[in-house]
Amino acid sequence: MLVLLPPSEGKAASGRGAPLKPEGLSLPGLAKARAAVLDELVELCAADEEKAREVLGLSEGLRGEVGKNAELPTAGARPAGEIYTGVLYDALDLASLDAAAKKRAARSLLVFSGLWGAVGVSDRIPSYRCSMGVKLPGLGALGAYWKKPMAEVMPEAAGSGLVLDLRSAAYAAAWKPKGEVAERTAGVRVLHAPTRKVVSHFNKATKGRIVRALLTSGAAPASPAELVDVLRELGYAVEVQEPAKAGQAWSLDVLVDEIH
Repeated sequence: MLVLLPPSEGKAASGRGAPLKPEGLSLPGLAKARAAVLDELVELCAADEEKAREVLGLSEGLRGEVGKNAELPTAGARPAGEIYTGVLYDALDLASLDAAAKKRAARSLLVFSGLWGAVGVSDRIPSYRCSMGVKLPGLGALGAYWKKPMAEVMPEAAGSGLVLDLRSAAYAAAWKPKGEVAERTAGVRVLHAPTRKVVSHFNKATKGRIVRALLTSGAAPASPAELVDVLRELGYAVEVQEPAKAGQAWSLDVLVDEIH
């Protein structure tokens, strides 16, 4: 099983660890593309703070993020699972998982990123600010930039099992499963059961809880149909929209009665 996650907008501080080692990141086929984004981002932030703030869409209160980006090559690095914070990651709570669940997380969780393309939760990265919606002056819109390199590495990364896609729309644009990979991919929405409306903040929290439950249970669904059975066994109410034709992903609606 491969689980695709969005990053978080806010991130923990880099800390005092050793700096980034690009060769140590997962998906080594992305190395050249990562280097290009990193180089341009660092150069932009080091050269012109105001322009960088405009390009990155940062408020005045986040001006300090520009300086952090300028120092990315030498900044301390920590596991990505510690860098990414926010609602989904709070609910997932990787730090409190037992050893077996942490190993499953390291094998199966992949976080999409405007800067890195995608990284594993054990990959050591510095704290940064660069969303998939950013349009860099030289490389252009990152959502479009990542499509080609991601298309080259993701089919192999997806292996032969289930792909659970929990990404938000901006990050889903960087790679869309196709063909037989799509047929074993399941996307998830979280709906308020009484109204059938999408819940935003609690959408992220519920997705974090789902991933945690899968990791702690040791369940290994191999297909979207098996995932539905596992989620129901874990206590989730799930409605299924099976693909209308070959080469399409499944869509699962997880229904929640209480928004908390």
